[in-house]
Amino acid sequence: MYKIIILLFTFYATLITANEPVTPLPQSVQVNQAKAKLGQALFFDPILSHDGTVNCATCHDLHSGGDDGLKFSFGIRGQEGSVNAPTVYNAVFNFRQFWDGRAKDLQDQAAGPIQNPVEMGATFEEIIPKLKKSKYKKLFDAIYDEGITKNTITDAIAEYEKTLITPNSRFDKYLRGDKNALTQNEKEGYELFKSKGCVSCHHGENIGGNLYNKFGIFNESNSEWLGRYNITHKERDKYFFKVPSLRNIARTAPYFHDGRTYDLKKAVEIMSQYQLGRHITKEEISKITAFLQSLNGELPKNIEPQ
Repeated sequence: MYKIIILLFTFYATLITANEPVTPLPQSVQVNQAKAKLGQALFFDPILSHDGTVNCATCHDLHSGGDDGLKFSFGIRGQEGSVNAPTVYNAVFNFRQFWDGRAKDLQDQAAGPIQNPVEMGATFEEIIPKLKKSKYKKLFDAIYDEGITKNTITDAIAEYEKTLITPNSRFDKYLRGDKNALTQNEKEGYELFKSKGCVSCHHGENIGGNLYNKFGIFNESNSEWLGRYNITHKERDKYFFKVPSLRNIARTAPYFHDGRTYDLKKAVEIMSQYQLGRHITKEEISKITAFLQSLNGELPKNIEPQ
């Protein structure tokens, strides 16, 4: 049975290689600039947390990989979370948000951390009056007819997060025709990435983020978190997670939903064993890792609100 699955992975990878399975990130996305500027201010403002100590940027460091580099993040009162914070960079290209896909889009996702008792620990009934007594009242009234509401707060944050894309990685330049953008080692790593089957799940413009897959197809994953099962309560969804984007992967350690390793080579090895059921040599892992390091894109300018 396992051999059949491996053959299917290889066949699929070969099939989609006929048309390049990965496409460059767009240079920009359409946004409402006024809303995005407001959302940027909110993203960096701890006013959205219950005790004024945590903001969105606490767990999503935009000067690095868009995450916080921790196995699990810390929220108000030093509470530790139970799942690794994914990067916010390029999240606009994901088909769903959160590891378990419980949010349908960025706006839906924006409400989650605010209301999570371990993260920002607030309620919209609590923060809306605070915002109305602050500088934000005039800003919201100038943009939204309804003023400050849960919908307008999350809409503004989502509009800002649409701008958080990292185009023009060396790999993007390679895909656009600059064959000197990658080293020979990186080119060979990309070919291995396709031929070994990694591309079966990590494809498209975000190199992931567009489907769910089970963590631990060939080996027991030893995951304490049940993934999609927590949302659907269907046995078949146990250990299914949204496949993460590999964009900027060299900047976003630790890896996996449980942050089980900080080593990118180790992460590749784990995936080869758990997801592909095959042995990949150290040389092949080194080449695939070299390719993954070419996925670091350009970070946005003027990250901090003016």
